Amino acid sequence: MSTARNPHEDLITHLIRTSALGPGEAARVVADVLAYFSEPADEFVRRRHTELKARGLVNDEIFPRVAAELAMRRVAAPELSLRQLRRIVYG
Repeated sequence: MSTARNPHEDLITHLIRTSALGPGEAARVVADVLAYFSEPADEFVRRRHTELKARGLVNDEIFPRVAAELAMRRVAAPELSLRQLRRIVYG
């Protein structure tokens, strides 16, 4: 049996104690959240552009919104101009 400690064991234990989640479910939630926030900035920009475009927003609405969202990510992405955001999406 492995005795390696999960680096997020304290968080998993907290979730088990404060919610209806079991140990396996809590570990999966933590892993999912970490994966979500570890998405590279360029992939995030492309994904959000696609999602917002599908909702009917136009680029003049999308790029300022994506720029604001980038600033709130777990690890702040570098500040990108609207032109740089467009270049990530369109090359």
